[in-house]
Amino acid sequence: MSTPQTREEEWRAYLTGRHPTMLRERRIFRIFPHDPRCKLCNAPFAGIGSVLMRAIGKARSSKNPNYCNMCEVRARKERGGAEIELTMLFADVRGSTTLAEQMSARDFSQLLNRFYDVANRILIDSDALVDKLVGDEVIGLYLPYLPHHAANAVQAARDLLAATGHTNPDGPWLPVGAGIHTGVAYVGIVGSEDTVVDFTALGDAVNITARLASLAGPGEVLVSDAATAAASFDRGTLEHRELQLKGRTEPIGVSVVTARASADLPA
Repeated sequence: MSTPQTREEEWRAYLTGRHPTMLRERRIFRIFPHDPRCKLCNAPFAGIGSVLMRAIGKARSSKNPNYCNMCEVRARKERGGAEIELTMLFADVRGSTTLAEQMSARDFSQLLNRFYDVANRILIDSDALVDKLVGDEVIGLYLPYLPHHAANAVQAARDLLAATGHTNPDGPWLPVGAGIHTGVAYVGIVGSEDTVVDFTALGDAVNITARLASLAGPGEVLVSDAATAAASFDRGTLEHRELQLKGRTEPIGVSVVTARASADLPA
């Protein structure tokens, strides 16, 4: 059995896309037909190649069907995780309590399901791992095996605002705000042997992202200075704020991005 230190090194190698097994699989699986493929290991999801992959237990991931499930399978066999730098996107509905009071429970459920459907599609298309769809909030994790993880998150948030109607002259069909932060968090499997386990991120960076999302107004994405730097874009004329978050002594600088913003943003 591996030691905790060795296990964390293994996890870090997988989460950053540098594990020797993953690199070997990328070389081998690319010769099997055909696209679409796992964006990490090149396992084919169609054609004769997909039959071979299913025979060895590879299928689409429940976190994002652009990836295969083997990382999750390995993770549950070798429970643990590692501290890595990643980008996190939290987006939630503004004023959901008031909305719920104004309509029936069924109608409110249908509205949230429409939000989940749109958000899930956008997160998947931007190569995020869908961490949670809970209450009135969605959470996406952009791991460092993505070369532009922070830029992906910013674009996904803008796409979500546009998809919920924040570029429409008549206003959105659902008011949404979001927070994005890049920082170090513990990413891995949580849960005990006899309880439900989940793949998630934990730590101060996660809490910062959640608080930014809660402070964002309708149609706003609050992007921390750390995420701005990681995304490599100039704030330009974007509004900049210094926010004092509960429990923190130092303020957090953020840029305010909207669905309409088009200058100085990552492509």
